[in-house]
Amino acid sequence: MGVGVGKAWRFSLLWTNLALSSQPNTKTKHVCWRSNTTPFHHRKPIWRSMLCWFMLFGLGIVSLLTGHMASDLEWYSQHRTFYSALDGSYRSPIDIWESQYSKYFYGCSERGRRFAPAVSEQMSNGYLLIATSGGLNQQRTGITDAVVVARILNATLVVPELDHQSYWKDDSDFHDIFDVDWFISSLAKDVTIVKRVPDKFMRSMEKPPYTMRVPRKSEPEYYLDQVLPILLRRQVVQLTKFDYRLANNLDEELQKLRCRVNYHALRFTKPIEEIGQKIVMRMQKMAHRYIAVHLRFEPDMLAFSRCYYGGGEKEKHELGEIRKRWTTLPDLSADGERKRGKCPLTPHEVGLMLRALGFTNNTYLYVASGEIYGGDETMQPLKDLFPNIYTKEMLADEELKPFLPFSSRLAAIDYIVCDESNVFVTNNNGNMAKIIAGRRRYMGHKRTIRPNTKKLSSLFMARHKMDWDTFAKKVKSCQRGFMGEPDEMRPGRGEFHEYPASCICERTSVDEFARDGYRPQANLTGKA
Repeated sequence: MGVGVGKAWRFSLLWTNLALSSQPNTKTKHVCWRSNTTPFHHRKPIWRSMLCWFMLFGLGIVSLLTGHMASDLEWYSQHRTFYSALDGSYRSPIDIWESQYSKYFYGCSERGRRFAPAVSEQMSNGYLLIATSGGLNQQRTGITDAVVVARILNATLVVPELDHQSYWKDDSDFHDIFDVDWFISSLAKDVTIVKRVPDKFMRSMEKPPYTMRVPRKSEPEYYLDQVLPILLRRQVVQLTKFDYRLANNLDEELQKLRCRVNYHALRFTKPIEEIGQKIVMRMQKMAHRYIAVHLRFEPDMLAFSRCYYGGGEKEKHELGEIRKRWTTLPDLSADGERKRGKCPLTPHEVGLMLRALGFTNNTYLYVASGEIYGGDETMQPLKDLFPNIYTKEMLADEELKPFLPFSSRLAAIDYIVCDESNVFVTNNNGNMAKIIAGRRRYMGHKRTIRPNTKKLSSLFMARHKMDWDTFAKKVKSCQRGFMGEPDEMRPGRGEFHEYPASCICERTSVDEFARDGYRPQANLTGKA
């Protein structure tokens, strides 16, 4: 009930602003706001202002009592079949290539005026060593959070060490993937970062660096209570397996620091950036716009998901062998996981979803993926739906050879091409999907489609029982709220790396809102 009242009140305030901004006579445009300062003998303006005030107040009371108008408008806002805020005219359905409302939002991660400068290396509380974990994008979250933790501890951060022991067996170091000098200099006002602990300091230490692993999603208070005393005593502390070791919800200034690291400081090396941009240009030369699809249908992903895709005993055996690498995986029902929406769609199902949404068969697709389980046989149904399918291997065969032994560098190339695409389609809720989705929101709410697998799974199983038009209509209905529209952003929703609400600001021009029929939502950070 309280939520409905709040919505109704915001609705009445919006209509007050729209009513004022649409008055044809500029002298009466601000009547309601000028009544307190109008001289007593100007009775006509006072009478008009009071009449205006009572009418708008009455509308507000009606909205507060019912809440229906606000609720209906919010439904249309969320489902993106719009009625104009001014004339009630019917608006066309969502544009599958781009959101017309993205122009009302922009990335904003500048440090606040009260955000103190970084402490110098000599004045810091010690050196913080970080050992990241996982693949490229999982390590990217660890690097981002490492900077924030160093800030919390007033520590000097040593450039993080990348994971060489994970499933991908990539021995790339930080400087092989990221521009380390840019990383250090761009964050100099936030945190002091060095490439290594000075040799002189290391030789003077009586004991080796203290090594510890903090619990996942630890609050800043944990670091201050548990890590800082050790850092002050030992001067060098190493945190291991550092992925998702910092709480999701932090102070707004720390969230903005996360964004400065993730979206600005982590710049790829020149060789990676150059080949990534070459592939982008080759896609754009063939097609005015293209879709990047992160299929994530590799054997390790399918094994980890514990899902079944109809491959019989062969599939069960092969994925079962891979699954043995994770000793803590629970034994769950494959059918149950699919019903819960935890199973990645097959390449064929991804193609069906895109065609149902309205993408035609002459659309160009860039597929970002490693080894597809099932190979060409698995990919063929997608190719039948979208013949113009390309991969980095097809677009840069010879140029790609120096990168082939390094999975993280290949993932970085895919990252660039996906980020530059007109539409990005994820097929799971993994690290790359979250990181790129968050970046695309920060960089202008570029269209990002995430399958609503919970609803789509049952729909795909029943698709042969309906005609194509009915199926397409149901797919569009399932995907409402999963198309990367700005109003999908809500403070506290999901992982911050995917929904960086604190770093996205909303423009507040009433004239522009009225012209386009857009209803402003609450500020993403909860502030006016």
